[in-house]
Amino acid sequence: MKLVAVGLNHRTAPVAVRERFAFAQAQLVEALGVLPAYVAEGTILSTCNRTEVYAVADQAGEARARCLQFLVDFHGLSPGDVEPHVYAHENEDAARHLFRVAAGLDSMVLGEPQILGQVRQAYEAASRHECLGAILSSLFRSALHVGKLVRTETDIGRHAVSLSYAAVELARSIFGDLARCCVLVVGAGEMGKLTARTLVDCGAGAVLVANRTLARAEELAGRFGGQAVPFDDLSAALARADIVISSTDAPGFIIDAAQVRQAMARFRHNRPLFLVDIAVPRDVDPAVQQVSGVYLYNVDDLQAICEANRGERQREVRKVEALIDLEVGRFRHWWQTLEVLPTVADLRNHAERIRQAEVARALARLGPLTEREVFTIDAMSKAIVNKLLHVPTTRLKEQPATAHEYIHVLRYLFGLDEGRP
Repeated sequence: MKLVAVGLNHRTAPVAVRERFAFAQAQLVEALGVLPAYVAEGTILSTCNRTEVYAVADQAGEARARCLQFLVDFHGLSPGDVEPHVYAHENEDAARHLFRVAAGLDSMVLGEPQILGQVRQAYEAASRHECLGAILSSLFRSALHVGKLVRTETDIGRHAVSLSYAAVELARSIFGDLARCCVLVVGAGEMGKLTARTLVDCGAGAVLVANRTLARAEELAGRFGGQAVPFDDLSAALARADIVISSTDAPGFIIDAAQVRQAMARFRHNRPLFLVDIAVPRDVDPAVQQVSGVYLYNVDDLQAICEANRGERQREVRKVEALIDLEVGRFRHWWQTLEVLPTVADLRNHAERIRQAEVARALARLGPLTEREVFTIDAMSKAIVNKLLHVPTTRLKEQPATAHEYIHVLRYLFGLDEGRP
């Protein structure tokens, strides 16, 4: 049996191609129902940056072809649409690839944490639909173990490398617990919405939304379970907020030092104010930094933090690769042992048939015996067989990398394939 990983990702295919081969959540159930018609074992890992099929088949080339056929058949496309963008890994390389994916080394954002959950969901979905056998089950359990190990034993995921997570990191450094913080989103820009979502997902409390068009503010506030405020009430909202994210397309400053100074004087009781200005041109007058208790960061500030953190994550890659090497070695040993097991089972079954026949012949010659005497003869014959087979079977399992050199000879010497069709 051969293990393969066949797919395309952000490195090999543009988004226009990736989206044609992606599996929406609603499609996944149908796809997993169809997949067993193509391969002995299979599962699908589909995210915004990758679509991959992991499969087991008799031959690696056959498995790769079947996975490609599954992709084009399911999506109603032609092989030419996907073949220029596809990569394929076999056996140990397929395992290493999945382990690197689970560890976050193959992501667009190095070390990103979401992929481990996506690997787990792919495994659980395939398991529920009975698409997995012993090989893929072991592979994905190992991958999940690698992902957890990497995140506990290294710092690959402990430094923010996206603007939204950099903003969260800064907010936590100022406020600690975000649960009591009020977030004010000014404008409906995509980066502002993403940063607000990240803050809320990381525990921030109430959300206020101010926009020149109140209807858009109400729509965005509804996403966060928040409250829309009229743009004219921006000063009052500043007084309530702890974290401000501004991302309008205004041509000039919409938040100035006088507004911030007034907000700090009203009802804040020395609570700090954290402003993230993601707009270009900027929304917040840099002079607000002169106001006591105010922290202002713009896109360049956040980008500098991200770049520094990318360097920190990059330094962790060697540690992560070393952990992956260990897990690949363990999987390799287990995988190679699979080749040995059928021959070991056949050898023991062959020996057991001979043992039973000879014991029966001996008992017939000896005549009537007590139950204890019959038990003793049977136990002695089992012990002889087990001791004769113990050393060869142990050595086959202990050295699986070279076991294939002996399997053919062993099967020939003991006639294990004689009489088979």
